[in-house]
Amino acid sequence: MRTLLFDIALPFKDPVFVFATLLVIILVMPILLKKIHIPGIVGLILAGVAIGPKGFKVIELDPSIKLLSTIGLLYIMFLAGLEIDFRDFQRNRNKSLVYGFLTFSIPLSIGTVTTLYVLNFKLDSSLLLASMYATHTLISYPIVSRLGVTKNEAVTITVGGTIVTDTAALLLLSFITAYAKGGDLQDIALKMSVSFAIFLLMVMGVFPRIARWFFKSVEAEGTSQYIFSLLVVFASAVMAELANIEPIIGAFMAGLVLNRLIPHSSVLMNRVNFIGNALFIPLFLVSVGMRVDLNVLFADVNSWKVAITIIVVAYVTKWIAAFLTQKIYHYSKTERQIIFGLGSSHAAATLAIILIGFDLKLFDASVLNGTILMILVTCLASTFITENAGKKLAVKELEKAAADTEGVERILVPVANPANFQALIDLAILIKNPKSQEPIYPLSVVNDDAESRKRILLNDKLFENAIAHARAAEVNVDVISRVDLNVAGGIIRAVKDLAISDVVIGWNGKPSAVDIFFGTIMSQVLQKTSQTVIVSKINQPINTFRRIIVVVPQRAELEAGFGRWLMIINRFVAQIGAKLTFYSVEQESTKLQEQLVKYPALLQSEFLHLPFWENIGDIAPLLRGEDLLIVVSARAQTLSYSKTMERLPRLLSDNFEVHSFLILFPEQASAIDTEGVSQQFVG
Repeated sequence: MRTLLFDIALPFKDPVFVFATLLVIILVMPILLKKIHIPGIVGLILAGVAIGPKGFKVIELDPSIKLLSTIGLLYIMFLAGLEIDFRDFQRNRNKSLVYGFLTFSIPLSIGTVTTLYVLNFKLDSSLLLASMYATHTLISYPIVSRLGVTKNEAVTITVGGTIVTDTAALLLLSFITAYAKGGDLQDIALKMSVSFAIFLLMVMGVFPRIARWFFKSVEAEGTSQYIFSLLVVFASAVMAELANIEPIIGAFMAGLVLNRLIPHSSVLMNRVNFIGNALFIPLFLVSVGMRVDLNVLFADVNSWKVAITIIVVAYVTKWIAAFLTQKIYHYSKTERQIIFGLGSSHAAATLAIILIGFDLKLFDASVLNGTILMILVTCLASTFITENAGKKLAVKELEKAAADTEGVERILVPVANPANFQALIDLAILIKNPKSQEPIYPLSVVNDDAESRKRILLNDKLFENAIAHARAAEVNVDVISRVDLNVAGGIIRAVKDLAISDVVIGWNGKPSAVDIFFGTIMSQVLQKTSQTVIVSKINQPINTFRRIIVVVPQRAELEAGFGRWLMIINRFVAQIGAKLTFYSVEQESTKLQEQLVKYPALLQSEFLHLPFWENIGDIAPLLRGEDLLIVVSARAQTLSYSKTMERLPRLLSDNFEVHSFLILFPEQASAIDTEGVSQQFVG
């Protein structure tokens, strides 16, 4: 029989004790500090100071803690690349470059002069210490992520600028390190240029192709896609290290690679966020605190001088960079605080620079200790600044969203075939307002006969997995079952009873002879409702589409639902980051471009000419396997309706059988209920 003898001497050696202690801290500290209105991140850092080797020595800063810390830091950078709005990032890349230049050059120049003449360091030591001022770590990025303001332009350019300044600082570190070891600068420059080019080629050229193939080939169920995403992160980090670049750059690039393949409202994105915010990122924050040694400040007076100088220079230079960025791009005071809050914390890259300089004898212990204190102060202050500014920004964006939203958004998903349910739910999640708390309403309609109860129970059982899938994306789902004389009647009554705004329904192909005589379910629904209706035929995972083709009829802007369907496509494009092309008549193209200023994700769209609606089949040869066709149609007797639309189902079946497409019927001012209307899905 095994005797259980626990070694409870400090520091803990048993991995179970160590991990249990860390979990207690991650759980308790944010809860306790929340009651006194202090950000949870602060609690995790302070707890790290207390339990670390320079505090009460509860846990050692051993290789296992350093491993978890590294994973957490890479995870933060991965999330920064993943959550960024890729179109905004591309559109604002020049602003990111400007901010990156300011937040690198200002600390570097002021820091070099200060170190030379205040601390009396040599030029190489001064340059290396000044490059440390230029770096920053997005320690408070989880705050803006939690508050839902990551797509704000100020946040976007700060993230982009972080990559610019950290890359420049770490390249400077490589030069100074090689030079201090007696290397030739020309050889160093050549090697670094070649290795950096190979790194970019692999990560931004090869990895996206592998990732897209994987997501198309492997089902979304289970953990395989999450594990693959982590593999991409660490493979990119390894490639960065092989190229003598800091791994955080590789992790950020991995986020950009997977950005378009992991929609922000998807189940996979929810898993990535959940595991990172619950475990890896908190462990990194605790480890940052564990590196702090407050005792040395009381043992060495010179450490105070160095520490105060480092802290003042670090703060003043980062504030100047944020202030100039605000003035150049006319940001608000709150947005300046966000830039300063995110860009003023120092941790990972700072530690790397200082430790390397210390090992090379370019710095003494006073600089190391002063830098450690600066890390603690800047990380704590950064969380307070970012939390305060982030809340103000979140309130403003909520007010703006409320002003832009007309009425309550409720999406109905009628399901005839449970096998298609998950694809339809994924589509509904992508077009849903992410800030809306309204559920998605899956609808099962069965005919009123002796078997109705059995079929309802069977459908409920078949829907269980797909419902769990939707709830895994933190989307509310409210399943509705109806017994009716016919399916169309059940859908129409559900639309009215639940005050539905949008209906997402599957494509059934060419109409049968019975449908031609009596009318399809779709034609009956269109005839008796006025809501936006989206008919879906999607043959592959939605996140793998690279291009979206939208065909717009004449006079589309005259419909009541014109703004609504543009908003839906805007959300769709923003989620998957695909390139967008509009096909329309020449006059319609001009009117569309005038409206797109309201929809950020659509601003970079391409506009092509389509002479007549019946030429829609000409687009088929131009489509590739990763293209999605969206046809904006119209109900009969509406302003944008044309007789050619009666042949739309046959045109789509004949020309686009192997392609994925959506048919979008805009919302109308009132229900259209006239005899003989809406024959377009009848023959």
